[in-house]
This record gives sequence, structure tokens and C-alpha cells, in this order.
Amino acid sequence: MQVTATSLRRALIALTAAFSSVGLLAELLRARLGSHPACSLLSLSFEGNLPSWYASALPLLCAALLAWVSASETADRRHWQALALGFLAISIDEAVGLHELLGGLFTTTGLLHFGWVIPASLLVLALALAFLGFLRRLSRETARRFALAGAIYVTGAVVFELPLGWWSEQHGDDNLGYYLLDWCEETLELVGLTLFASALLTRLTGRELRLTA
Repeated sequence: MQVTATSLRRALIALTAAFSSVGLLAELLRARLGSHPACSLLSLSFEGNLPSWYASALPLLCAALLAWVSASETADRRHWQALALGFLAISIDEAVGLHELLGGLFTTTGLLHFGWVIPASLLVLALALAFLGFLRRLSRETARRFALAGAIYVTGAVVFELPLGWWSEQHGDDNLGYYLLDWCEETLELVGLTLFASALLTRLTGRELRLTA
């Protein structure tokens, strides 16, 4: 069976849209019905369910695609490989929640209720500076796609933690407002990862993957 970059890109977009839409429905139902097995299975806020599996599978796919790209790149190969390792780390973090352990290092309130956003923001800034030259050496279209995907992902993964933390402190985390903020955060992460994977697949166009038995 031959899997083309175009077909895989369409499948990712469809899956992301489906998980986001069903996740929103799950949050609305949870606010009305309370705890329900279907909500736990499909909510983007819960761990160990279908959306959390997809959220960890997406960066793992990105890591694999980056490794594939790096295999044929002569320029900036180390940058491609570093990105592959970085997305592998994101996949592991999505599965086990390592970033939450950083929150215990800070005693903060209000918008910084989730203290781990402090080291996360510093890490994002450091990575942006470290890869600025790499982005400039890419084609303008590829750099634009990478930058857009990264901005959307960081908005969800880091920036949205600020209003979510404030709301959690003021109103708790068992209400519709919290559910919707969390849904927006998780959806932005999925969209950012999907756009990045799509940009990588565009770069790999013409290099089809063949699955044989």
C-alpha cells in the first residue's frame, strides 16, 4: 500500500478536527450532565483517554518526519535532528505530564497560578533564539509555515495557561468556563502540531511511504 504525503496530511487534518469537535461536545455535556464515562473518554481535559493518546501521537509523528527529513538534508542536519529529539520529548511529556512537576518549584498566584509556565517561557525564548538562523536559511514559505505552527502551539501550551490558571484560582476547575478554556488550550496545541506535521509532509512530497506485507 502506498501512503502519499497528501493523503496523510488530509487524514491528520480530519482527525484533529474530529477530536476537537467531539471534545467540545464532551465539555458541554460534562457541564450539563456532570461526570459521565463518555465525557471522560472524549474530553480533551482528561488524561489516559483517546484525545490524550492522539495528543502524544502527533508530536511523535512530527519527530519521525523530522528524522526522515534530516536523513536527506546536507545543510543544518543537526538542527533537524535536534528538532526530532525535541518533539520526541514533547510526545513523552504529553504521555506522562513531566512539565507539571516544574510547578512545584514556584509559589505563584493569579495568572501565574501554574508556576511551570515561567521555566517554559524561558525555554521557548531560548529555543527561538537558537533556531532563528535555521529559520532564516529555510525557504520563505517553509519558514512561514513553521513559525505559524510554532506560534499556535506555544499559544496553547504556554500562553493559555495564564488565563486558565487565573480562572482556576478564582472559580475552580469544575465549571464550564474552565472546561472551555482548557478545550481552547488543547485544541490550539493539536492545531499547531497538525500544521507543523503538514509543513513537514509538504517538504517530503514525492517521497512516498510504501507499506508491504
